[in-house]
Amino acid sequence: MKLKMMYCFLALMIMLTLVSCSNESSNKENSDNLNKEGMPIVDKKITLDFFAGKAPATHEDWNDVLIYNEYEDISNIDINWEMVPFDSLSEKLNLALSGGSLPDAFHSANISSQDLLKYGEQGTLVPLNDLIDEYAPNFKAILEEYPELEKSITLLDGNIYSFPLVVDPDFVSYRLGTTPWINEEWLEELGMDMPKTTDEFYEYLKSAKNAEMGGKNGAPYGGADMHHLYTYLLGSFELGNKGIRNGNFDLDPQTGELRFFPLTEEYKELVKYMHRLYSEELIAQNIYSIDDSQYRSNVSDGIYGATNFWTPEGSIGKEAGEKFTNMPVLEGPNGGKEFVEFQPLAPNPGAFSITSDNEYPEATVRWIDYFYGDEGIKLYFMGVEGETYEVNEDGEIEYMDHILNSEEGLSLTQEQAKYLALPGTNPPTIMKQEYFVGPATTEPALEAAETIEPDLVEDPWPDFIFDSDDVNTVESLGADINKYVTEMRDKFITGEVSFENWEEYSETIKAMGLDEYEEVIQNAIDKYNEQ
Repeated sequence: MKLKMMYCFLALMIMLTLVSCSNESSNKENSDNLNKEGMPIVDKKITLDFFAGKAPATHEDWNDVLIYNEYEDISNIDINWEMVPFDSLSEKLNLALSGGSLPDAFHSANISSQDLLKYGEQGTLVPLNDLIDEYAPNFKAILEEYPELEKSITLLDGNIYSFPLVVDPDFVSYRLGTTPWINEEWLEELGMDMPKTTDEFYEYLKSAKNAEMGGKNGAPYGGADMHHLYTYLLGSFELGNKGIRNGNFDLDPQTGELRFFPLTEEYKELVKYMHRLYSEELIAQNIYSIDDSQYRSNVSDGIYGATNFWTPEGSIGKEAGEKFTNMPVLEGPNGGKEFVEFQPLAPNPGAFSITSDNEYPEATVRWIDYFYGDEGIKLYFMGVEGETYEVNEDGEIEYMDHILNSEEGLSLTQEQAKYLALPGTNPPTIMKQEYFVGPATTEPALEAAETIEPDLVEDPWPDFIFDSDDVNTVESLGADINKYVTEMRDKFITGEVSFENWEEYSETIKAMGLDEYEEVIQNAIDKYNEQ
């Protein structure tokens, strides 16, 4: 019996030795094949399996799209893309992360910071700190230039598990959320100046209604929903001074302490102001039920006196969009004047992650780092010189005529999708104005950004990251509280609930567990500040 056990032990040791030798041999082979600088990344071609989120507007299959075919020739790395439509992305991502078949990397899959931490600590996702330091000079340079970026993507265990979508800080028009627009033709016909305060905005809307502008279907203010007007007005009522990525929290301007602002007098003033607009029918009464296509049609028909959306030109076309001009940030009743719907530097922190099944993590990091350097950014957004773009007499690069003026009558986005992987995605790269062609670089969008920039919120919070003890509180208790706040906000605005019930509303929120929720948020802020 003892002899049999000894033979088994020896057999096990021999097997482990062979596996170890095989791994060492494989690691050496991979290392010898890798070039730490320049192109190609590897001498002998390798294939990597990528799971990719597919937006509706992007190319159907990245296995056969110009930019990745070009990059395969440059890098000597072939990517086998599994395209996962956005409408099933969350489900398939969760299946893959929680025990399914792992790809070598997740690309444009929008992995949340909570999942990055969870699956990073479990070992499913690979820590990238050392790999970035050694194999990602482009991304490393960005982190050194913007320390706040590194802070926002470093998780509670001190590790970075993803390459993010980064927006160049100077590309303000892209970082803005929806912006305010006013019907310039109405303004001129009424003989009024551009509104600069919330009172003047009310007077403009009231004048437009009294003059029956827009005919029987017209509305002084119309929107795709009420949320866009609400976020536009927050800063006018001294709310949301750390941006809106973390719901209903900001810092009390008097004390600098954490504040749940839906219980403040300032918030009550804001909701009362919006109720006044709605009750006097200065806001389209179907704003809570209108669908997107009908909204865009209404804007195109010019029946709104003002709206909040992305650029009208980008949404409804140049001719119809020219009726609208950008509005400034409005000064509120107590002097508040701040635009708070402003994205942090990394609006999608989980744009690219490498899994533990990847046999070539160093080569994979080199592959993705290319898209944080000038050549890679140009390839991603503009394509290939002579096929999709050319350099004009001023030395600027621009799309070729077959993209800008489609012979098939296609939109710019549809033409881009033939050659690029860009439209609709939140990719692992850096958005730069010089290489981006889209609504954010139209003249109206750039003018709106210039108008709003002096009043932008400073240092908006990124999405907070919660440890495993706190995440359940946020996802259950926090979600319930925020849902109740939104429901009651809309009921106060429409008049379904009277402001005489404000005290009851406030007490209900406190009884739902607000103290516990605030404690969790404060813990997240403390940990973020300690990084």
